Amino acid sequence: MRQFRPAAIIDRSRDQDFMREALALAAQGAALGEVPVGAVLVQDGEIIGRGFNCPISGNDPSAHAEMVAIRAAAQAISNYRLVGSTLYVTLEPCSMCAGVIVHSRVARVVYGALEPKAGIVQSQGQFFTQGFLNHRVLFEGGVLAEECGTVLSEFFKARRAKPAPTFLISTWQAD
Repeated sequence: MRQFRPAAIIDRSRDQDFMREALALAAQGAALGEVPVGAVLVQDGEIIGRGFNCPISGNDPSAHAEMVAIRAAAQAISNYRLVGSTLYVTLEPCSMCAGVIVHSRVARVVYGALEPKAGIVQSQGQFFTQGFLNHRVLFEGGVLAEECGTVLSEFFKARRAKPAPTFLISTWQAD
């Protein structure tokens, strides 16, 4: 039987501070028209990776905030294994991000708002508790949940208020 570090000895004193950093990154993404999700990866009390959603501006469907922060952190420490790190993200991770979190050996995930449609940590499944995983990730949701949820709600409310874009249909045909 594997032994895992209990959540009770985790230092939660700075969780809100790091989540506020993630919220600031989410705002940067929103300014670019991206869904406002931000993430920071922390190791030994220092931020080693930052990211916000940028699949549209980056033409990369995998460029979720968590993925961007994990890539940046791995580059910063020259190691894909982010042992002992904590990922702070404003929205519950999806299945793609959860898989990368496990493979990169992130120790703990702290998220703000639930993602009822695609969240795989708590909403649509409990991915991190699955017995087949070769690494256990501690997780905690609800840190600054109201603020994180409000950022998303206001973004989508503003998006719905804008008229839908008009697309021209081309009748051009190749010879």
